[in-house]
Amino acid sequence: MDRYPFPDDLIAAQREWHAAYRALAASRPRHAAELRRRLLLLSVRIHWHPFWSTPAGWSPAARVELRRMTAADRRTDAA
Repeated sequence: MDRYPFPDDLIAAQREWHAAYRALAASRPRHAAELRRRLLLLSVRIHWHPFWSTPAGWSPAARVELRRMTAADRRTDAA
């Protein structure tokens, strides 16, 4: 059972953030400016998500858990 009830859109945004970060970290990334803009947009979307205003989202550990949980999903965007 999940300790934090993360909304699906927040999980998806964090997964997209990890994928964009990995793409930007690659040697000679294609479309680097687009990737940087995408990271910024996703960072804002994640940071200001309404979930963080709920009692479950108040814990700093919730942010850590979201990152940990979605970073483990590398198999979904290995292309």
